[in-house]
Amino acid sequence: MPKITLAQFESKLCDPPANVVKAIPMIRQAGLDGSDMIMFPEMFTTGYELSIVGPRITELTEPVNGPTITALREAAKQAGVYVVAPIALYHDDLPGVPFNSAVLIDREGNVAGVYDKQHLWALERFYFRGGNGTPVFQTDFGTIGIMICYDMGYPEVARMLALQGAQIVLCPSAWCEPDHDVWDINVPARALENTVFLCAVNRYGREQDLYMGGHSKVCDPRGRVVAELPDEGEGVLNVEIDLADVVSNRQTSPYLRDRRPELYGKVLLP
Repeated sequence: MPKITLAQFESKLCDPPANVVKAIPMIRQAGLDGSDMIMFPEMFTTGYELSIVGPRITELTEPVNGPTITALREAAKQAGVYVVAPIALYHDDLPGVPFNSAVLIDREGNVAGVYDKQHLWALERFYFRGGNGTPVFQTDFGTIGIMICYDMGYPEVARMLALQGAQIVLCPSAWCEPDHDVWDINVPARALENTVFLCAVNRYGREQDLYMGGHSKVCDPRGRVVAELPDEGEGVLNVEIDLADVVSNRQTSPYLRDRRPELYGKVLLP
């Protein structure tokens, strides 16, 4: 059974080198603990509050071969774990255009793929371009998909991942504490309706007026919370996942099989 580590991380604002230095021992420890993957929260290397980070986004955004991912690739290789690293990213084919992204690094330290956040929250639309792809990634323990924070409020994102075979959906986030009630609804709902494991890691900390309380959690394909960090603070959540639960629940709760997509295009939008 794959073991996944969720790192509920408190970032130092606008200081990627300091946050990378802090992350590397966590990657090393995940490997020592026998984890297959460690996932960090949304924009964990820069901090999230865009009233502060936004004006500096061009200098804080890096290409995939920049110093942040280069250092994390080496750490992943040494630890023998997959790393999900959400950062502000430049793509080679769109230089100078920042994306709010998550980079997947494999056990050998190779970049296995990138997901760009599709749905941009509030000030994000002034600093980032929204992503257009919804890829899934093959790992040596199963098929995974990634969405980021506000994407979780849109059932279509997790559904597109599940229809492409994702068994585990990962959601790195910077979710504010006043919306904790929505977090507690969205995580199990996306897991249940797609019969996937939903692993949602949230940031912890205060950035000016933005407070993120954490509450990272994992829900199984029936929407049950199987692991959670209940306290507001930094922490690490390790959880073992039995992918046989995905197979069995897709037989007993065949939401994906019984869809009627021929009906859905008939909805008239206002």
